[in-house]
Amino acid sequence: MSFMLDEIHEQPTALDRFMASQRRVVISIADELKRRKCRFGMIAARGTSDNAATYGKYIFELVNGLPVALAAPSVFTLYNADLNLSDVMVIGISQSGQAADVNICLESAQAHGALTVGITNELRSDITKYAKFTIHCDAGKERSVAATKTYTTSLAALIMLAAEVAENSALIEKLKNVPSYINGIFSECEQQIKDIAYRIRDLTDCIVLARGTNRATAFETALKMAETCYIKAEAYSSSDFLHGPIAVVDKGTKCFLFAPEGPSFDNMLEIAEKLVERGASLIIVSNSEKILSIANEPVKIPFDLDDLISPIVYVVVGQLFANYFAEAKGLDPDHPRGLSKITITR
Repeated sequence: MSFMLDEIHEQPTALDRFMASQRRVVISIADELKRRKCRFGMIAARGTSDNAATYGKYIFELVNGLPVALAAPSVFTLYNADLNLSDVMVIGISQSGQAADVNICLESAQAHGALTVGITNELRSDITKYAKFTIHCDAGKERSVAATKTYTTSLAALIMLAAEVAENSALIEKLKNVPSYINGIFSECEQQIKDIAYRIRDLTDCIVLARGTNRATAFETALKMAETCYIKAEAYSSSDFLHGPIAVVDKGTKCFLFAPEGPSFDNMLEIAEKLVERGASLIIVSNSEKILSIANEPVKIPFDLDDLISPIVYVVVGQLFANYFAEAKGLDPDHPRGLSKITITR
């Protein structure tokens, strides 16, 4: 068994530990955000953390009505731009806490009047020097290069903060149920995911689609497939995919779709039907029999989830696919070629 698979399975425990250890920290940050009356948000991140940032953008806009932009770190690191960030919340996400460009964003934001928050799994890392507040993922040491439990705990940190700012206790209760849902993925779906991965283990390229809050799930799944098993996985929002990229689809093109019931479901059903017309081969992850009925390889999620928390659960399916594709191909997902746990960019 790989470290990656171990760490995928550790996620329910990691999430429970995070919620128990960081609730008071998050409440104190939420209190400061409300006191400061921040009018805008910005999130800086790279790689897997950037996919968490995409989720955060949706969450703060949907839960708090707070417009959020994803930072372009080069604006700070290469162009040394002078931005007015007063009354702005700036969050930096780095599982190692050593992402130089993210830390420079935080340092500059702090100097220009922003309220800064770091999300990291390493409390002794540099990110804590540049953020006024730090949320600790508390996921435990991650030995695999591929981030799994630090990703889902980062998502939990973002939605917990949004819920506390909104004083939305019902959303906090839904978050508390996520570990049990992930355990349900292991018991009800994991063997099926493994079987599919072994059946199509010769896969070399694919499309990964979702929309809305699960856009982050599509991009994170594609990243995991690329880094652990060298599959050329291209991720798109399903709506963006219709604006040109769908032209690449022909008979047999493998397409992964994350399509939980919710606000984005009708759009995902529509694109699934278009892909069927083009002869694509569909691997669909959903709780809806309606869309699963047109899949070549359906993965039935055995419960209904709030759209805001579903990405924390659905991404586990993507992680498992990446791990089992690597295993089926005889690859080591813990040590992808040319990659290390900490990547320093500016």
